[in-house]
Amino acid sequence: MRYKTFAAAALLAAASLTLTACGSGDPGDKPVAVVSEEAASDKAATVLDKPFVKPDLVLTDTQGKKYDLRKETAGKPTLIYFGYTHCPDICPLTMNNIAVAKKQLPKAEQDQLRVVFVTTDPERDTPAELGKWINGIDPQFIGLTGDFATIQAGARTLGISIDPPRKDKNGKVVSEHGTQVIAFSPKTNGGYVLYGEDAKVEDYTKDLPEIIKGENP
Repeated sequence: MRYKTFAAAALLAAASLTLTACGSGDPGDKPVAVVSEEAASDKAATVLDKPFVKPDLVLTDTQGKKYDLRKETAGKPTLIYFGYTHCPDICPLTMNNIAVAKKQLPKAEQDQLRVVFVTTDPERDTPAELGKWINGIDPQFIGLTGDFATIQAGARTLGISIDPPRKDKNGKVVSEHGTQVIAFSPKTNGGYVLYGEDAKVEDYTKDLPEIIKGENP
């Protein structure tokens, strides 16, 4: 289920996205991000009027090696998503949607695109576990883990809130996190396009060729 509230402001609507506990059905009560969006727009993509700066994150990849996000993705079209491998619904659906759309690109463009999945549950998502999960979706995707506080701070710079994993009323560990995908331009390295969890394969398939070029979808 998606949890959004909308408030019109002049010609723009401010979309305040809230935390989603994947698989729990419980809405969070904290705002995740406020972005500009055309009123009554049915487009999955929101082009931001003020792009995000790419997070200055140095984490650990699925091979156990240090991964400097800014350095490794500089000048590359990049999609970033924060989630966790034990998520039963939104996270795998989002990543699979991107993977299916990516395969529609020419091989050269597939190789240019960087899709980065940063875990919100690093205690369980070890490099090995994260690697198994990522490889089952798309071996070219990049999985990152590390210190939770570092990940949480990096997500916050993108307007994405994540809470420490907790047990729900049934004793199941859940991770509450913002479900946005942020696209970064290869031209400016700025995060200029935002997708919510309602984005479909068709949306990414249509938009990725433009994102590869750093153009507005």
